[in-house]
Amino acid sequence: MSSPYAAAISWNVAVNIHLVLCSCPDRNQADRLAGTLVEERLAACVSVVPMAGSVYRWKGQVERTEETLLLIKTEASRVPALAARIQALHPYELPEVLAVEAAGGLPAYLAWVAEQTREND
Repeated sequence: MSSPYAAAISWNVAVNIHLVLCSCPDRNQADRLAGTLVEERLAACVSVVPMAGSVYRWKGQVERTEETLLLIKTEASRVPALAARIQALHPYELPEVLAVEAAGGLPAYLAWVAEQTREND
């Protein structure tokens, strides 16, 4: 039996949307970065997820810290500019910028992301 919601989701979408992950040291820096990315049309939406525990190796040491995770929604062609802007603004020496291509989603939402990240003419 198929889900009544299945028809609302398109898995063969021409719109090429990416989800970009970026961790920040605290909520204030995450909020500032998120606001800048949306204001500059590099992101349609940024979800700010506080209190994400991170474990990673940095300069030979295993580090454990609480970070704020950004889930950044953007159009594929905007990813390079978005990554460059994150590098310019981010306090980390090596910020996390990991882009994942969306396999599908609600067509209207995907179109909205594309529209919101379109460069001003």
